Amino acid sequence: MAESHTDTEQQALGAWLEQRIPAWRELESLFKTRDRKSDDTDDPRKIISGFHMLVSDLSLARRTIPGSRIHNWLETMFLRGHQLIFRAPGNTLLRLRDIVAFESPALIRDMSNLLLYTIVLFIGSILCGWLLINMFPDLTTLFASTEMINRVQSGELWTDGLLNIMPSSLLSLSLMTNNITVSIFAFSLGAFYGLGTLYIITLNGLMLGGVFAFTAQYGLNDELFKFIIAHGVVELSVICIAGAMGLKLGEALLRPGTRTRQQAFRKATNDAGKVLVVAVPFLVVAGLIEGYISPDPQFELSFRIMVGVISGILFWLLLIFGLPWLKR
Repeated sequence: MAESHTDTEQQALGAWLEQRIPAWRELESLFKTRDRKSDDTDDPRKIISGFHMLVSDLSLARRTIPGSRIHNWLETMFLRGHQLIFRAPGNTLLRLRDIVAFESPALIRDMSNLLLYTIVLFIGSILCGWLLINMFPDLTTLFASTEMINRVQSGELWTDGLLNIMPSSLLSLSLMTNNITVSIFAFSLGAFYGLGTLYIITLNGLMLGGVFAFTAQYGLNDELFKFIIAHGVVELSVICIAGAMGLKLGEALLRPGTRTRQQAFRKATNDAGKVLVVAVPFLVVAGLIEGYISPDPQFELSFRIMVGVISGILFWLLLIFGLPWLKR
């Protein structure tokens, strides 16, 4: 008898919640209006009042119809309303400062395990690529074009004479665009439940290891290291970070927890955007280094190593620790 009474009560509460749908739609419309920055001064009062009722309705939905369409809709509206009401005043510079100094470093520290797994996977893939080409040299065509292979076999790198083909400014711009695209691609493929990101990280590692093994067969691996070291520390670091963010996206879709998959997807992409705010400027710097320093034979190896180490240290210090001396 008690169970029957409880079921009847839940059905009644569920029916009452469905009657509230017009009010929720009106509140949702108000949220959209405020997103377009309406000048109607009566809207904020309605939003605050409606948000308080929404909190009460959501609490009731969680108890009576958890996991239902209405429950998920109210959860989404609650998150949107909370962000709208409690967000900080719109100052772009202050917002960027908070992201760079506090929020992005906190995200990196929280996902330290995923980042470590990604780095280990990348290094392991490099070693596998090296061993694969050493054992089966004919597989070099999987990682290098015919032109690249012919030039190495003739005793020179494909990077030799780059500055004779195009000026450093255009070369830097092209490399910046490519690096940013690869990083975004590595993250975006995490939408395939992380499998796409695993593929990209593994493939890039195999290619790097395979190319080094191939150039070593012709005594050019030192020259390849000399070309890569100045810009490669930051460039490869960002790829690993983008890969870790992609795995985090895949994990959010596989295990959204108390959120819906849509909510988990939004949070993961929002977090990635904050990290990329810090990473992308360093990719620009890496592109400038790769365009002006890496292909120029006038720069000695010691100078290139110094540039790579210093830029890498600055990048990781900013990414992990942020700017703690700044006050919010």
